[in-house]
Amino acid sequence: METEKGKLPPPPGLITSLVRGFDSVASNIMVILPPVLLDLFLWLGPHLRLKSFFQPLINNLPSMASALPSSLPDVPTIQQLWTNFANRFNLFIILRTFPVGATSLLSFENPGQSPLGAPPNLDAGSFFGIIGWALLLILVGWLVGAIYYYWVSGITLQPETRSLWKSVKQTTFLSIIWLGILFVFGLPAFLLVSVITFFSPILGQIMFFAGALLLVWLAMPVFFSAHGIFILQLDAFRSILGSLRMVRFTLPNTGLFLLVFVLINTGLNFLWNTPELNSWWMLVGIGGHAFVSSALLAASFIYYRDINAWLTAVLAQLQQQTTSAKAN
Repeated sequence: METEKGKLPPPPGLITSLVRGFDSVASNIMVILPPVLLDLFLWLGPHLRLKSFFQPLINNLPSMASALPSSLPDVPTIQQLWTNFANRFNLFIILRTFPVGATSLLSFENPGQSPLGAPPNLDAGSFFGIIGWALLLILVGWLVGAIYYYWVSGITLQPETRSLWKSVKQTTFLSIIWLGILFVFGLPAFLLVSVITFFSPILGQIMFFAGALLLVWLAMPVFFSAHGIFILQLDAFRSILGSLRMVRFTLPNTGLFLLVFVLINTGLNFLWNTPELNSWWMLVGIGGHAFVSSALLAASFIYYRDINAWLTAVLAQLQQQTTSAKAN
């Protein structure tokens, strides 16, 4: 990166990264297959329910509530809420893994209908059955997500030497790290919100919203924690540290990129969810979401590479200027 003496190079352009990301996916449209296939499975495929596990607990709520303060909400109402959850929750949605995973439009929609009618239902069974299913689905989600990220980064940046196996292995390590952090900090928070919701649904919703905002704020510095694995073939820990370092030194520019990223993705999701779930027009929404989310992912790879090159050049130039100043 050549710059005029004494002047710092400008940061990479936000619009340029977005345009190049959309161009890359438009030229390699097959890369949208993982998110398309995942949404089709969640929409048209069977649903894995938790009814056998939750139903005995729901049936015992009246006897449990009799030992608690009388100020509790109406027990039949609570029973109905948990019955609806047990009848509608689809464990297959955890195929959409984080931070690396195939993007999905319907993972939070929990569709209960499709043009083919009501989906067939499977049951995860007991507590240990649920744990077994969850572990299997998480592993599959990690594998599919790693291949998806590897594919998108490959058609976008075309790196010379990479190893798919190393990318999958380091992605697994990265996901285990974040899963451990989520378990240590997220599980207690979830239990707290659940207990609060049990006593006061409105206060529980407020707590959930505040927690979601806090999670978004904490996630920004590690948004690019997986990018170093697929672009620079870093290990999981070095990739996380690289993301923290990059965001720290480029926060205004990177913050704007992430804001635009979220606004485009979230805003268009309202459009993609316009068709009814029992209409084949939902295919348009699934395809549109897969294309846009893949293009945004490609743009993030381009931005990560360019902003790191810019940061390296800036730090080198500042070091050179400092050395020259001391010499004089």
